[in-house]
Amino acid sequence: MKAARIERFRRGGAILPALFTVGNLFLGFWAIVKTMNGEFAEAAPLIFWACVADALDGRIARMTGTTSEFGGELDSLCDVISFGVAPAVLAYGWALSAIPRAGWLAAFLFVMCGTLRLARFNVQRHVVDGRFFVGMPIPAAAAQIAAVVMFAPEPLAERVAAIPVMVLVVMLAFLMVSTLRYRSGKGIDLGRRHSYLAVLGVAILFLAIALHPGSVLLLMASAYSLSGPAGHLMGLLRRRSDVPPPPPAPAEAH
Repeated sequence: MKAARIERFRRGGAILPALFTVGNLFLGFWAIVKTMNGEFAEAAPLIFWACVADALDGRIARMTGTTSEFGGELDSLCDVISFGVAPAVLAYGWALSAIPRAGWLAAFLFVMCGTLRLARFNVQRHVVDGRFFVGMPIPAAAAQIAAVVMFAPEPLAERVAAIPVMVLVVMLAFLMVSTLRYRSGKGIDLGRRHSYLAVLGVAILFLAIALHPGSVLLLMASAYSLSGPAGHLMGLLRRRSDVPPPPPAPAEAH
């Protein structure tokens, strides 16, 4: 009787992560619709909410012990829409349409690299260090584009203003397929007791986001985007400083 009750709970728990995954897909599709209607200020936050749903579905699946290959594949397929197509369409509608040919190529490059990033993640997820992502995760790249649009939601009609956006989109595309390491956050234990300072810091962060969402989210997204190249550069400098000095040359006999 008890085993049957546990089995029913497990089956019910398996539905919850799937609901968050489908919610992620819905938010991404809704962001595309808003972008097509020219409502960029409303489309960008939807991508952030999709990031929240994407973060929760995997964590809930691990907490309830309902992780599965089906759930992982469904999550990746939804991510292609929410974090590949939706931010690319948003970037094109908001700015890149001012440089049509190069703009849509940059947007397509973002979608392509994001899809390759997800395919590589699916292949390597069981063989890499879970504390790090290899390459910039696609939700973070999507959040970077959404943060820029939230910070300045007025569409860019001038070609000169759209070129930096195109450069950003291309850079994010290559960061996704790079081998730079990014922190995954999977080592954070929500069940562990935290100090009052940590709780206070999280509360202040949420308050700052509520008061100035555009500025704070742009700062957070940019800091994470730069963390990969910065960490790689620091590692190179550290390895260079750890190289032992060459041995002294032998003294010449007189």
